[in-house]
Amino acid sequence: MKKNRTIISIAITLVVIVAGLFLGFNHHAQAVNSDKYIQSSTPTLFFHGYGSSFNAETQMTNAIKDAGVTKTIVRVNVSPNGYVKMIGTIPKKAKNPLIEVNYDNNKMTDFHTAGEWVKNVIDLLRKDYKFNSVNLIGHSMGNMAINFYIMDNAGKKGMPKVNKVVDIAGHFNGILGRDDKPNQMKLKNNGEPTKLNSSYKELMKLRKVYPTNVDVLNIYGDKDDGTHSDGAVSNASSQSLRYLVKNRAHSYREKEIVGKMAQHSKLHENKQVDNLLVNFIWKK
Repeated sequence: MKKNRTIISIAITLVVIVAGLFLGFNHHAQAVNSDKYIQSSTPTLFFHGYGSSFNAETQMTNAIKDAGVTKTIVRVNVSPNGYVKMIGTIPKKAKNPLIEVNYDNNKMTDFHTAGEWVKNVIDLLRKDYKFNSVNLIGHSMGNMAINFYIMDNAGKKGMPKVNKVVDIAGHFNGILGRDDKPNQMKLKNNGEPTKLNSSYKELMKLRKVYPTNVDVLNIYGDKDDGTHSDGAVSNASSQSLRYLVKNRAHSYREKEIVGKMAQHSKLHENKQVDNLLVNFIWKK
């Protein structure tokens, strides 16, 4: 009997020691990450592309969480009529929360409406979670929603400041197979396309209203197959963002991703992209 009690006591002691070591390690890891990354209430919103869903955002959000940037990932669903619903909760003192936005109507090509839905998402978040600025990340069509939101709401009273924007695989002046062809589009020395499609002509308003405090990172892919594209969007179409925002944005930089994982739909699964996001938005 005494022997059994001794074994049980030793087992309990070992469990307590292991648990203490584990908690101590986690506390240390959190402290290290707090030193490495900005600790902010600013939420970062992710917007997916045409025909896609929040699933295209989960690899990036999980990678960011695993890096130690945040503990909070929630989802906001946008119905076909623009009604927004939160899935999950954001703690009041959350640091660097990530918001996966899902458009039920994932083939919305009325960009002003898509931009209005961005506003609906932000308005919903602000009801229960207080913040003064937002970061915005888009892939493909998601970039149009973001930039039309900025264009239609820039300077409006009461709207949160746009802090940082990451455009991934943006088709600002055309899509291959629709209104563009490989190696067809040309850019002038200042970045302006020699031919403008209808959406780009609307976006030209950004040259006068784009917020001057925003830091912009434009990520585009080159499959390295001679098309100078990610397979869906030419590099020139993606790079045409420069002409729209560079003269107003606080900073603007481009990053080309090359190779098989630079394909249009693989960019949001790309580890190099994950690292770029973490370093650009949160690294101290």
